[in-house]
Amino acid sequence: MKITLLSGSTVGTKTRTAMNYTKNILEEKYPGEEVTLLDLAEFDVDFSDGRDFREYHGDTKTVTETIMESDVIFIGTPIFQASIPGSLKNVFDLLPQNGLRDKIAGILVTAGSSKHYLIAETQLKPILAYMKAQIVQTYTFMEERDFYRKEIVNEDAVFRIERLVEDAIVLAETYKNIKRLKEEQYDF
Repeated sequence: MKITLLSGSTVGTKTRTAMNYTKNILEEKYPGEEVTLLDLAEFDVDFSDGRDFREYHGDTKTVTETIMESDVIFIGTPIFQASIPGSLKNVFDLLPQNGLRDKIAGILVTAGSSKHYLIAETQLKPILAYMKAQIVQTYTFMEERDFYRKEIVNEDAVFRIERLVEDAIVLAETYKNIKRLKEEQYDF
């Protein structure tokens, strides 16, 4: 199974810290899976101009093709001005309308305030649903107080990341089995 972690901002450290924890949990509990971390701060991604994602080159091609080849995607996003960052939205704009079909999507949100708790519900989940992702319904929300010096200091936040990882993998395996059973119904 190909698993991609997308750290969806070009600035800050909290989202990347959460994604590092997620990556470590995946590698520890599911060592046979192929795990890739894409941190948008490390890539020079072009702005979407309407081309097919396969027509881009360089970092843009790397990011979009890695996502398109994934079975499971963990999307990490900070909340800026009560919204997801433009860099993350741009990645979605680079992908085709149904680009996340048959992919499992888990969400990790980092925010400076508990007031931003519903941004994932009102902005990110609708985008993922529109792009046909199978969304893990519970997401991990972490606040400023959960972090200290690029570490997660709240044990409950780590537990919630572990649970998100487990739920996403179980959903991916279940979905894969359902698809296999559906395909076995056909004679060809």
